Amino acid sequence: MDPADTLAELRALAAKVDALAQRVQRLGEENRSLRLQQEQLANDRSQLLAKNEQARSRVEAMIARLKSLEQHT
Repeated sequence: MDPADTLAELRALAAKVDALAQRVQRLGEENRSLRLQQEQLANDRSQLLAKNEQARSRVEAMIARLKSLEQHT
C-alpha cells in the first residue's frame, strides 16, 4: 500500500472520529436539555394536579354548603 494512500485513509478516519466526537457532544447536550425539560414538565404536572385537587375540594365544599342551605329552607 502506498504511504500516500495510508496517510489519506488516516486523515479520513481522523475526520470521521472528529465528526463522531462532535455528534456525541451535541447529543449529550441535547440529552441534558431534554432531561431538564422533562423535569420541568413533571414539576408543572405536579403543580397542576395539586391545583386541580384544590379546585375539586372547593367545588365539593360549595356543593355541600349549598345542599346544607337547601335543607334548611
